[in-house]
Amino acid sequence: MSIATSEPLSQSADPATASRSEEYLWTLNFGPQHPATHTTLRLVLKLEGERVVDAMPEMGYLHSGFEKIGEHLSFNQYVTVTDRMNYISPMANNVAWHHAVEKLLGIELTPRCVYIRTIVAELARISDHLLCNGAVGLDTGAFTFFLYAFQQREMIYDIFETLCGARFTNSYTRVGGLSQDITPLVVEKIRAFLKTFPKTLADMERLLTRNRIFVDRTKGVGVLSKADATARGATGPIARASGVTRDLRKDEPYLAYNDFEFDVPCATAGDCYARYLVRMDEMRESLRILSQAVENIPAGPVDVGIDQRIARPDKKQVYSTIEGTISHFELSMSNRGFEVPCEESYAAIEAPNGELGFYLVGDGNETAYRARCRPPSVLHFALFPHLIRGHTLSDIVAVLGSLNIIAAELDR
Repeated sequence: MSIATSEPLSQSADPATASRSEEYLWTLNFGPQHPATHTTLRLVLKLEGERVVDAMPEMGYLHSGFEKIGEHLSFNQYVTVTDRMNYISPMANNVAWHHAVEKLLGIELTPRCVYIRTIVAELARISDHLLCNGAVGLDTGAFTFFLYAFQQREMIYDIFETLCGARFTNSYTRVGGLSQDITPLVVEKIRAFLKTFPKTLADMERLLTRNRIFVDRTKGVGVLSKADATARGATGPIARASGVTRDLRKDEPYLAYNDFEFDVPCATAGDCYARYLVRMDEMRESLRILSQAVENIPAGPVDVGIDQRIARPDKKQVYSTIEGTISHFELSMSNRGFEVPCEESYAAIEAPNGELGFYLVGDGNETAYRARCRPPSVLHFALFPHLIRGHTLSDIVAVLGSLNIIAAELDR
């Protein structure tokens, strides 16, 4: 933090305010390099003493032109870019991108692919919530809670590495399928995680949920009403913590969510503490989904058939049939296998932070004519001034952490 400038609180000659002529509104830069921002973003604060009078979120410190890149890369190449958006849960980004592409192309996935995508999306949700709540705990002094959260994230990273060879930027999905099928070893590791994580989650709750310091730092801080959450476009755990009972997995089902029993955790307080509780409960519901999905993965291929010329054929088809050889060449070298309609579509998933959608326009070529993203962080970062006004400087870290802003989603 650095003090940039100061200005008089009032220049009025009114005798009633003359006594306040020595008071100032301080302009304070919070970020872009600050431990509690967790990323490169900046807040320009107006302070009266330690009380926040106003705040201006500023983004642009991590600009990468993601949307424009989507108009130059093929539908399969671009999945590597989605990893770099919300880099806390890249698997969910992969699923969201190809979910939108497949809607544009009119592709119906195989049952096995649908289940595997659901599994990796829910593992990504747990990983994202662990980091968010763990970082909020760290920012408010709960270092042990943070270590518990990150140890569990390591287990999820290990699952992803076994699944696709990458721990962080996974690039796992493909148009019409996946880069590779799930293996028995991956299933074994998921089952082991499902056995151990509930106990750790209960330990984490005992550490923090009733901790006096944490409760005082988060309860009644950064309150977002249900009306404001709806009017300002909040989604995901932030909206559900304010009483907005909307979840795309239930309201607009996709993948295999219709096959599973799970609840949508909600709260009404709308403060930092409620957002923490909602995320903790959502992890428990994700465990329910995973327990049902991993034991009922359908047999069969993970990619659509070779006749559709969408997904790459397996090696046996490439080596033994002329159709497989031609299809592999067209998809791997030239992307001429795609038949893209001259239409537009929008598709979204319930990502860990809220609604993550992609708007695509096709013009018959192998790349999108327009590719636009609706990331939750942009709308949630805009909430910050509304939530922080009237609070103290120390409340900034709690409010900002509860919003879980990812800068790479801001600067598209």
